[in-house]
Amino acid sequence: MTNSFVPLTLLQMVKASLTPPRWDRATLLIIDAQRVYLDGAIPLTGMDDAVAEAADVLAQARAAGAPVIHIVHRSGGDSPFAPTNPQTRIIDALAPQGEEVVVEKTFANGFTETTLAAELAPWRARGRDELVVVGFMTHNCVSSTVRGARDLGYRCTVVASACATRPLPDPTRPGAVISAEELHRASLAGLFDTHGPVVATAADLLADRC
Repeated sequence: MTNSFVPLTLLQMVKASLTPPRWDRATLLIIDAQRVYLDGAIPLTGMDDAVAEAADVLAQARAAGAPVIHIVHRSGGDSPFAPTNPQTRIIDALAPQGEEVVVEKTFANGFTETTLAAELAPWRARGRDELVVVGFMTHNCVSSTVRGARDLGYRCTVVASACATRPLPDPTRPGAVISAEELHRASLAGLFDTHGPVVATAADLLADRC
C-alpha cells in the first residue's frame, strides 16, 4: 500500500494566509549582509548567488518605495565582527542608499537590545505590518530575527534564495557534517511551519502584487 500521508505546516492546519505581502504593506529587512560572509573569515555556501537574489529583492523594494532597514552585527574583542574589522562592512551590492536605516546588533535576534522595533513602529502605524526578510546566516540571525518579529506580531516572508548559511558538525553523529544546503532547508522549513511564508526566489516574491 502506498503511503499517501502529506505533512502540513501548523499554519496550513489553521488555514493561515501564505501569500506574500504587497510592497505597500511591507518593510524590507536585510540581515547581516557583511563581507565577513562573502570573502571574509566565515564564507557561506552559495553566497554569490544569494547576494544577487538579495539585490533583486532590494531593487523591488526601492522601486516600490518600501522602507529598507539594514541590520549589521557588531561585537568586541578579536571577533570577525569587531567594528574595526573591515570585513564587517556591508557588501557593496547591498549597501544602504539615501535615508535607508542601519541598525547595529550584538545578538542573533535583530530586535534584542537594538532600535529595530522603534524604527519599524512608525511604518507599522501607517499599515506596514509585514516584513520581507533576506540575509545571513539562515539558521542563526535570520531565524532568530524572524522568530523575534513574530513575537512582536509581525508576519515575515523569507526569500530562500536570498539567504545562505554554512555546513556544521552534526551533534548527533560524531564526525558527521550537516551540509549548508540541508541546514538552510531545515531552518526555512521550521519558519514556514509557524512563522509565515517562505518563497523560493526573488522572482516568486511579489510577481503579481508589486
